[in-house]
Amino acid sequence: MKATAFAPSNIAFIKYWGKKDEALRIPENGSISMNLSGMTTKTMVEFSSHYQADEVVIDGKIIPQPDRITAHLNRIRDMAGFRNRAKVVSGNSFPAGTGLSSSASGFAALTVAGAEAAGLRLSEKELSMLARQGSGSACRSVPDGFTEWLGGDSDDTSYAVSLYPPEHWDIVDIVAVVTQDPKEIPTTEGMKGLRKSPFSGVRLSDMDRKIAFCKKLIKARDFCQLGELVESEALEMHAVMITQIPALLYWTTGTLRIMNLVQAWRREGLPVYFTINTGQNIHILTLPETEAEIGKRLHSLRYVRDVISNHPTSGTRLVTGHLF
Repeated sequence: MKATAFAPSNIAFIKYWGKKDEALRIPENGSISMNLSGMTTKTMVEFSSHYQADEVVIDGKIIPQPDRITAHLNRIRDMAGFRNRAKVVSGNSFPAGTGLSSSASGFAALTVAGAEAAGLRLSEKELSMLARQGSGSACRSVPDGFTEWLGGDSDDTSYAVSLYPPEHWDIVDIVAVVTQDPKEIPTTEGMKGLRKSPFSGVRLSDMDRKIAFCKKLIKARDFCQLGELVESEALEMHAVMITQIPALLYWTTGTLRIMNLVQAWRREGLPVYFTINTGQNIHILTLPETEAEIGKRLHSLRYVRDVISNHPTSGTRLVTGHLF
């Protein structure tokens, strides 16, 4: 049986850094995010006794040792009670491995397509829990719109739920791609140094308050206060990363230049704020009426390779139009 799923990447307003449980990918803290319309992954999965080994093709390239994907397929096979190998074909609409949460959309799509192809009938909660085991942030790409990842402390208490549908609030997220090169240190590896930062405990102690405040601002559609919170939250997470031992610094010259420009544009009166995931490319939050202006300014910068505009969107869903 075969199935295809379409999944969005997401941007975390309140982020997580570090895990309570590495194997289950249970985070040190919960988080809040928004699904992104312009950054997506489409994945098709077919299980068959004809396959001798798992075959994985991503963005047209054969993955010779897809260990992480095979591990996730094994979770699905265990739930379904069979051992058939699978063929997986997946394509991204944006650069993978550059800190833009391609693992979120990738494992969300793999989870939903894989579960359907295996004949499983899982609830949204169960799909979110399963996606989390492939990539933590993938659990946030399963529900619609604005989502909350309930951090939890066990497999069945750590999953994402939809706070509001996409139409609740039309925030614009514009991504400035300053490099398409994969980051040298994967997020999973980088998180292992969390406790070596002197600021990690301070950050974690304030997370419950920040999550509650973020939810309040989204409900009220208070863009300026949300922007201030999101920008300071990103800098706080990176402060922990920078002060780990060894230090983890993803920013490039282009990243820093855009951070400074966003603050300068804000002083001009434009409603614009930045946030950064665990990578070098930068997300810029603005409103629909200034989307074109911000996009134009970013396109004019010689060190910006691409500009991707996003609006809130639905979560992962099954689609027709198979990839093979």
